[in-house]
Amino acid sequence: MSALINGAATDQLFLSDRAIHYGDGLFETIAIRAGRLEFWQRHMRRLNRGCERLGITPNSELLLSEARHLINTEDGVLKIIISRGEGGRGYRPPSMEESRPTRILACYSRPGYPAENSEQGIALRYCTTPTSLNPALAGMKHLNRLEQVLARAEWSDPAIAEGLMFDRDGHVIEGTMSNLFFVCDGTLHTPDLSNSGVAGIIREVILELATDMNIPVQCRYYACQDIERADELFVTNSVIGLWPVRQIQARQVGAHGWGIGAVTQQLLTALDGKRQQKGEYESV
Repeated sequence: MSALINGAATDQLFLSDRAIHYGDGLFETIAIRAGRLEFWQRHMRRLNRGCERLGITPNSELLLSEARHLINTEDGVLKIIISRGEGGRGYRPPSMEESRPTRILACYSRPGYPAENSEQGIALRYCTTPTSLNPALAGMKHLNRLEQVLARAEWSDPAIAEGLMFDRDGHVIEGTMSNLFFVCDGTLHTPDLSNSGVAGIIREVILELATDMNIPVQCRYYACQDIERADELFVTNSVIGLWPVRQIQARQVGAHGWGIGAVTQQLLTALDGKRQQKGEYESV
């Protein structure tokens, strides 16, 4: 890993930074593919929207130049963290005029996920750790991720690639690291994230592509019985892209429980094409 903090080549953070004490900040995880930062503008829009909601001034104009200075790989992952910066004890944050946000950029190697995750599909399990219901934080990639940490600690079987998380009312919300989609009778479904969960960048792209391709879309609350009746199922995030799902718990997905369904394949092809559009990446 290589890192910059406020433009300086270091991996040491002040102990008084509010990211450490309170998780007071946000982050973005951006794929680096073939020397390009994928969906850069979308990531920056989400980061800026989240900072506005939290009352943080992100200094985002510096991030692209710092990313280009930092990145030394053709394929990897860039993580950007914006915290409110240093502060004294107590929850009360400094005003926007007083605060000096901290910019943290770290570059990592690409995770070594098995190729069959994309080609043949993955197995999922249900998690017992619930997601919180909080409209004030819903959709944001804030730094408070203990729910996902606890959920991911629930299994160690390498054959299970992801776990699905529910809210306290039993609605499926998302994976521990991904957004969820499923197809029933040709309609694409994805959970409503108004009260919980992270509104992922690839989720945003998939919803746009489905609309452009005249695929019917529904976004509402679903129970596990809804997804278990699905013809097709897949999960998305910025690093994995799109993984089809072939199995939930011990139940096979769809009629055959294997391979990539027709709608999933259409969206996967369209997603690959979207990645090639100049407006969707920045070269490094």
